[in-house]
Amino acid sequence: MVKGNKMAPARRPTILTMPTLPIALTLSRIAAIPVIVMLFYVDGDGARYFACVIYTVAAVTDYLDGYFARAWKQQSRLGRIFDPIADKLLVAATILMLVAFQRIAGLLVLPALVILCREILVSGLREFLAEVRAGLPVSRLAKWKTGIQMTALGFLIVGDAQLTAFLPVTWIGQIGLWLAAGLTLYTGYDYLSTGLHHMQAEPPAAWPAVPPKAARAETPGTAAPSAARRVV
Repeated sequence: MVKGNKMAPARRPTILTMPTLPIALTLSRIAAIPVIVMLFYVDGDGARYFACVIYTVAAVTDYLDGYFARAWKQQSRLGRIFDPIADKLLVAATILMLVAFQRIAGLLVLPALVILCREILVSGLREFLAEVRAGLPVSRLAKWKTGIQMTALGFLIVGDAQLTAFLPVTWIGQIGLWLAAGLTLYTGYDYLSTGLHHMQAEPPAAWPAVPPKAARAETPGTAAPSAARRVV
């Protein structure tokens, strides 16, 4: 038993805090995904329009969360983590549902595949660059790509609904998806070049290394605790 003044235990940092409006907007994008998915299984044009409305609102929050975070100085680590995750989940889930319901079919699968592969590539690059403490800023062209991509997917969600039969909705969505895929290839190559530049600039010794299990269990100069000493 140790006598004397006891030191107050230090508080462990936590990432779970009261969500601000930008974070709430980001999380609402994730919450909208199961609703959009369920509406694909509902027959009728009303479900298509309702899914498109929810998808459009979710896509708009991609701009609003960043705008409010900068305007109100509420940028946070939680927001930086979940914002790109929410975008990728929304896009990937929508594309997969459109393919499953044959609204993306034939050669149109190719631009959809390019978009999905690029999202995986950028996610891997961001994870690596975070380890070497290097950033991967979003270019203006990438923002245009995201806008065209979101718009095209919204048109494809509506598809050949009767109320908009007088408009080439599906055709607009298909053209937009091909255009977004072209911008995806360009921006993906740009991001890859930036990532390779950081890989070549950083010497391997500077990369954070994970110590082997033996080194973590027994530090130099100290003996590993025996089984008898671990029993309390």
